[in-house]
This record gives sequence, structure tokens and C-alpha cells, in this order.
Amino acid sequence: MSHNVPVPDPQTAIADVNERIRQLGRRRILELPQMLEFHTWLDGKRLARQSCRVVGESRTGKTVSCDTYRLKCKVTQRPGDAPTIPVMYWHCPEKLSVSSLFVGLLESLQYQATRGRIPELRERLHHVLQSCQVEMIIFDEAQRATAQAMSEIRDLSDLLEIAVVLVGTDRLNAVIQRDEQVLYRFLSAYRFSRLGREELQEMTALWEAHVLQLPEPSNLTQAKAQTLLLQATRGYIGVLDQILCEAAIRALQRDQKRIELPLLRQVVKECSLAIK
Repeated sequence: MSHNVPVPDPQTAIADVNERIRQLGRRRILELPQMLEFHTWLDGKRLARQSCRVVGESRTGKTVSCDTYRLKCKVTQRPGDAPTIPVMYWHCPEKLSVSSLFVGLLESLQYQATRGRIPELRERLHHVLQSCQVEMIIFDEAQRATAQAMSEIRDLSDLLEIAVVLVGTDRLNAVIQRDEQVLYRFLSAYRFSRLGREELQEMTALWEAHVLQLPEPSNLTQAKAQTLLLQATRGYIGVLDQILCEAAIRALQRDQKRIELPLLRQVVKECSLAIK
């Protein structure tokens, strides 16, 4: 008696691998315990309409955590009414001027009338922010703002009772100290730190389970792999994400079911932040 065993289609298998590689290349949002703690902190600031700072080195997760908070605070709209936008997130361009600030925020709110003099743009922006019932505005890379633009950002908090969140590197601390009124408005601060040894191990386990999702476990929390990752990432979660996803992509390209240690070592050698 014979059995018809289905033969795997090579083209289908290749397509599946390619799709998995594409998924690994996309931006991922993984709600980590640290992120949930940060979102709870932002909830308090938004409810109290209290302005604040979020400070940390690059690649420590500030941007993803802030943008994820915006996505969680969903926009709603009734027919014929302006949309209700609880939280805005805006990425500041280099040397942010007052006009760029007003025009950029109006465009972010999809408001078409973005031409005019500074007083007209200011009045228009304040009206639209109130119409959309904006409760919080998150300014990423806020250290890029000029002194004049920073004063206007402060006024959004004072005049409209909006919780303004300035996000940036430690350079932001120096920027806000140029104006005493700005400094005292943004005294409250939250710091994003690098991962310690235990936190790195926990993040590695989460990434392997929820992001990489290879056919077989790679055991990346074992001592040899962790030593490599600790030296390579120096505790930056963004670098950890880059290394692990690059290693997973190469494993899939080689038709391997897991990340072997030599492959991880090769990727680490190319992506390491450690001084060579």
C-alpha cells in the first residue's frame, strides 16, 4: 500500500523565507515592561497637563516608546467635527525656527492653510490645537529648537494647558538652561538608560521569542552569546535589535533553523560598538 506524500514546493518555501526576512527588516513595536512603565508616567503628565523632559542617549528606545504612546491614544472623529487628537508626536528638524514649528505642527494636523506671518500662524495653530482637543505634544529631538522656537513651545504649555514633552539627548538639558522660564517649565524629567547585564539577557529572550521567531531556539541567553552581545551593544537596545535581526536574516538566507554562535560572532564583529 502506497501513500502520497506531498512534496514541498521550493518556490513557496523561498517566498515564505523572503517574507520572514521582510518582516525582520520592518520597524517593530514590542511593549516591554520599561515601555509600559514609561507610558504610565506619561499618562500622569497628560492628565495633570504637566510639561516635562525625556532624556537619554541615542538608541535607548526613546523615539519608539514615545511614538507607541501616541498610537495607543487613538484619534477619534464624529461626522462634521474636527478630529479629537489626544496626543501629538512631532520630530523636530535641525535648527527649528518659529515659522518651521508653526507650519510643521499645522501640517501634522493636516491643516492646509500654512502660509502667513508669524502672528497669523500662531493664532491659527492655537485655534486648531484647541479644536482638536490636543492634551499632549511630544517634541522629539527637541535640542534642535532655536531659543525663539523653544519659547513658543513653552507658551503652548502655558497658554493652552497642553502637556508638552521635550525628548532628546543630554544636550537638551543644556538647551533649556538658556532660558530660566523654559528651564522651570520642564524640570520634571524621565531618563532612558542603557541595559544592564540582567536586563540585556531579559531583552534577548523577549526578542528571540517575539521578534526573531526562528524554527528552533538559538539559546542566545547562554553565557557565550551574552558576553558577545554585552560587549557589542554596550547596553543600547537599538543596537541589540539591529544585531539580532541581522543574525536572524542571515540564518534564514543560509537555510538555518537557528542562529549559531559563529554566525552571531560574525554579525557582532561587523556591528559592534566596542572599540576594535
